[in-house]
Amino acid sequence: MRIKGIASDTLIFILETSKSTAPQEFAGLLQEKDGIITEVLILPGTESSEQNAVIKLFMMPNVKAVGSIHSHPGPNHEPSQADLHMFSKTGNCHIIVGYPYDRQSWTCYDTEGNVRELQVIDEKFEDFE
Repeated sequence: MRIKGIASDTLIFILETSKSTAPQEFAGLLQEKDGIITEVLILPGTESSEQNAVIKLFMMPNVKAVGSIHSHPGPNHEPSQADLHMFSKTGNCHIIVGYPYDRQSWTCYDTEGNVRELQVIDEKFEDFE
């Protein structure tokens, strides 16, 4: 599936959740509908700390993820080696959010850690039901 963008409401959810959990990292998996990221799946057993967030992929139900999201407690939103390892397991659209958790403090990466364009689409959740 080609990802066209992320729903504005979904991005707002990601930013607000990242801000509210700081300095702990927030992590989840991204799901899409019709090529637009509309949902964040938070897996049971996900562990968060100020250093990292660990998603237990073995807890993933029988659903498909197009990528991942996690936050960093500081302004750096570049992927670490651990992030790149996770990227290789969960799709091709990975968002890292950093402080101050606003619309300018996130970046989307592909599986190899290259920055990729991800359009924010002004659609509401109810538009996808």
